[in-house]
Amino acid sequence: MGIEENKLEMLFIKNSERGKGLGKKLLNYGIENYNVNYLAVNEDNPQAKSFYEHMGFKVYQRNELDDQGNLYPVLYMKLEK
Repeated sequence: MGIEENKLEMLFIKNSERGKGLGKKLLNYGIENYNVNYLAVNEDNPQAKSFYEHMGFKVYQRNELDDQGNLYPVLYMKLEK
């Protein structure tokens, strides 16, 4: 997990460790201890988008390009708990 200010920059869980609650624990830790309330997710990753929605994040903006200008649609999400 990587955090910059109040934005989750990255969260990776090894495939073999998924479904064990680690992502939820890490994200909750970031929310509680680092005031994480923003993140961006690749639109082509519906599993991650669903996870963040389950955790209380909602899409507030969509861009066709990522931050480097590549054609990877990005969804910007904000915590709305």
